[in-house]
Amino acid sequence: MTSPAPIAVALDAPDLETAARWAGLVTPHVSTVKVGLELYLRYGPGVVASIRGASGVRIFLDLKLHDIPATVTGAARAVARLRPDLLTVHAAGGWEVVRAAVEGAPDTAVAAVTVLTSLSQADLDRIGLNGSMSDAVRRLAVLAVDAGARGLVCSPHEVAAVRAEVGPGILLITPGIRPAGASANDQARTATPEEALRAGADLLVIGRPLPAAPDPGAAAAAIAAPLRRLTPAAPAPDAQPG
Repeated sequence: MTSPAPIAVALDAPDLETAARWAGLVTPHVSTVKVGLELYLRYGPGVVASIRGASGVRIFLDLKLHDIPATVTGAARAVARLRPDLLTVHAAGGWEVVRAAVEGAPDTAVAAVTVLTSLSQADLDRIGLNGSMSDAVRRLAVLAVDAGARGLVCSPHEVAAVRAEVGPGILLITPGIRPAGASANDQARTATPEEALRAGADLLVIGRPLPAAPDPGAAAAAIAAPLRRLTPAAPAPDAQPG
């Protein structure tokens, strides 16, 4: 059986039924589906079980927790019972906030968001963050990993620098992925799937280009096929190291 490609499809659907249908269509071709803040708030915690269904697809719960540490611990603990594979927290909350998410959801891979892919260098300047975009992302990446984050979310423009900074053991997740010819929409720092993987990304977040396609399943298959040639095949579950 062909291994799914390292893609997380963002289920930015207008209703739960559509989101579940999209998930069913893309699951044979991708490893992960992403449940974002809007879908989670509209339908509540039950959305995770509805989307996971019987397929066992990996669930990326992208809530981007950002509050005082005690609140983040409680929030992470509350969603940990849903057994998401990935949960996001904002690295900009600081070391204690990232650590709070890790402690609240110890069996979930906490991924820290560095700088949103919708932000440009001009946006950072207006916010008052000093230095270049690359420097800001790398500083937040190091802080988050030190606090226990097992993954980082960064744009494909910074992924190579982040990989060099944190080494091979951290999952690098890249939003802002747009197949060649697709609109960037509200993303400021984008790349094609192939570019992001070659730069060192482990998981590519693809949103509107897939669900907006007439046949999301066929679109996912078309994007996944060339990516499988760029990623090593996963070993069989019962394989023993030799």
